[in-house]
Amino acid sequence: MLERLFTLAFKGLVYPQIWEDPVVDMAALAIRPGERVVAIASGGCNVMSYLTADPGAIAAVDLNRAHVALTRLKLAAARHLPGHDAFYRFFGRADEKANIAAYERFIRAHLDADSRAYWERRGPTGKRRISLFSRDLYHHGLLGWFIGLGHLVARLHGIDPRDMLKARTVEEQRSFFDTAIAPLFDKRLVRWATSKRASLFGLGIPPAQYAALAASGAGDMALVLRQRLERLACGFPLDDNYFAWQAFGRAYKPADDPAAASGPLPPYLQARHFEAIRARAGRVSVFNRSVTGLLSGERPASLDCFVLLDAQDWMTDQQLNELWAQITRTAAPGARVIFRTAAEVDLLPGRVAPELLDGWEYRGEESRRFTLADRSSIYGGFHLYRRRDRA
Repeated sequence: MLERLFTLAFKGLVYPQIWEDPVVDMAALAIRPGERVVAIASGGCNVMSYLTADPGAIAAVDLNRAHVALTRLKLAAARHLPGHDAFYRFFGRADEKANIAAYERFIRAHLDADSRAYWERRGPTGKRRISLFSRDLYHHGLLGWFIGLGHLVARLHGIDPRDMLKARTVEEQRSFFDTAIAPLFDKRLVRWATSKRASLFGLGIPPAQYAALAASGAGDMALVLRQRLERLACGFPLDDNYFAWQAFGRAYKPADDPAAASGPLPPYLQARHFEAIRARAGRVSVFNRSVTGLLSGERPASLDCFVLLDAQDWMTDQQLNELWAQITRTAAPGARVIFRTAAEVDLLPGRVAPELLDGWEYRGEESRRFTLADRSSIYGGFHLYRRRDRA
């Protein structure tokens, strides 16, 4: 029943912003100009950011129709909005009525029929979905509502999470977390709520992934979430972590310099990358299907990079083996695969057939280093596999 409820909840918009660090992804993949990438799209942020590495083509896939529509909207906006200012206003702030006028004038005619129908469908309030970009996109979607609920619970206990953003040093971040945020996880309401598997649907965590996540804290989910939030809050300077701004401020940091090297914005929103992303947006194709289904139609040894996000946490052993059979068949020499797991350990050994994994080298030390570098901090492990040289 919980699996069915999660499937129903996951049909709508879940991630207004993807919660995997694209800078870590690109460092691990080391995408070379002209290489072909297959990636789960989610909110489309990372697919857009990968364009800064100059790949030859990206196939973005997602079973969620809302994520497909959002990714296609971002691509059309990059190609047809008049410049970076309009693009940043649309996706960086996502809270101005001018965005709706920009959609009508510059984007609408360039969307495919399915995506246009998605954004123009009216909800229970009579407003079109595209109006989310005039009502702060990042306050909506399943994750946006979950973060909002977290803020509400904190305020009910006298804590405003936005006060974290007043910190000027990592030491001040640590002080606020230890004195204000950490004690919330000992509250009876929080411990009760986090003990229920359905309570984390808002994070996109299905029942099967909940079990893996809880196991990393000896069954104490409140402890696990506290540890993950602690790293998000204290592991990186706020000026270098837009994930922390989304968690504690529900928005990106006001961008005095949208061209900043990394800082408070995803790469695709930085002004210095805009012209490259505009020129390369046509290299991305977006598909409403599974990774395995897409790969089954690709040529052998034709793909260089695979980005699986945390999707394998949800899969049965049969699904994992079907996926890795297709990855192995389509992987070019030296191909790389990256994915994340709720728990710390790699989930493939013992579940994927040895004859498939024998064709791959697990880069353990690099995986641990990238796990520590991931600014979103919500996953237990980042994992990198590299195709072994064929004899």
